Amino acid sequence: MKIIIAAGTGFLGQNLEKYFTEKGNEVYILTRNPKRKNEIFWDAKTLGEWENILENSDVLINLTGKSVDCRYTEKNKQEIYASRIDSTKVLQQAIDSCINQPKVWLNASSATIYVHSETQLNTEENGIIGDDFSMNICKSWEKEFFTTKNENVRKVALRTSIVLGNNGGAFPKLKLITRLGLGGKQGRGNQNVSWIHIDDFCKAVEYSIDHENISGTINLTAPNPLSNEEFMKKLRKEMKVPFGLNAPVWQLEIASIFLKTETELLLKSRNVYPEKLIKNGFQFLYPDIESTFKILI
Repeated sequence: MKIIIAAGTGFLGQNLEKYFTEKGNEVYILTRNPKRKNEIFWDAKTLGEWENILENSDVLINLTGKSVDCRYTEKNKQEIYASRIDSTKVLQQAIDSCINQPKVWLNASSATIYVHSETQLNTEENGIIGDDFSMNICKSWEKEFFTTKNENVRKVALRTSIVLGNNGGAFPKLKLITRLGLGGKQGRGNQNVSWIHIDDFCKAVEYSIDHENISGTINLTAPNPLSNEEFMKKLRKEMKVPFGLNAPVWQLEIASIFLKTETELLLKSRNVYPEKLIKNGFQFLYPDIESTFKILI
C-alpha cells in the first residue's frame, strides 16, 4: 500500500512508519522539517506541492496536533485547537482535488472526549461525552473530520488512550519517577487509566485499514482499564521498586506549574472500552497491564 502519515515524525508516527515499512508498504511523511527522502514539507494549514502525494494513495493517517502536555494558557488553547482543525480542513481540501482519492482516512482523536468516569465504562456507542476544554476540542475535531463525506473515502476517527512504549510518549517518564521512588498514586488514585501498548496501537490501525466495516469513531485502547493506584502498584512491582511516594492533588498542582503541564493529564479518569475492535474480532497482543509491563521493562 501507499500510506501517507501527516505529522508522522513523533512517537506514534515513527512507530507506524516502522511497522508499515517492515511489511513492505510505501510510507510518506508530511512534516514541517523534512530530512529524509520520504518526507515532504507541509505547514499543516495551506495547500501546496505536498497534495500531489495523496494522488493514488491507499491510506492517509493524520496525527497532526499541538501536544496537550502544556499549560492551558489562552495562546496554547488556541494553538491546540487550530493545529487540529486547520490540518483536518486542508487535508479534506487536498482529498477533494484528487482524481484518485485515498481509500481510507484515519484521523487522530482522543479518548479524552469522554467524561471523567470512575464507574461508567465508555464504549463508542454508550460513552458519555462531556463539555470542557479538552472534550470540546475533540468534539470540534471530529465534527470537522466527518462534515464532508466522500463516497470513496472511508473515514475512521481514532479515539486513542495513553500509548505505552519505550521510545517516546509518557511511559519513559513514568518509569523514571518510579525509579526515583515517586511512583505512588497520583491524587486519590481511584481515577481510571485507559492505555494501549504501542504494538497493539499499530496493529489496531492496520486492522482498521483492512476491515472495511470499521468506520466512524473507534476506541483505540486495551480492554482492561485499571485505577491509577493499581497501575502504579503493578509498575513498581515489575520494576522491583519497593515503595513509591504518593502525590496529593495540591502537590501535583504546584509541580504542574513548574513542569508547564496540567494536572488533568494525570487526574482525569479515563474509563474506555474498545467495543468496536472486540466485536470485529481484533485480538490484543497485550490485553492486560501485567503482560504490557513485562514486555516493556
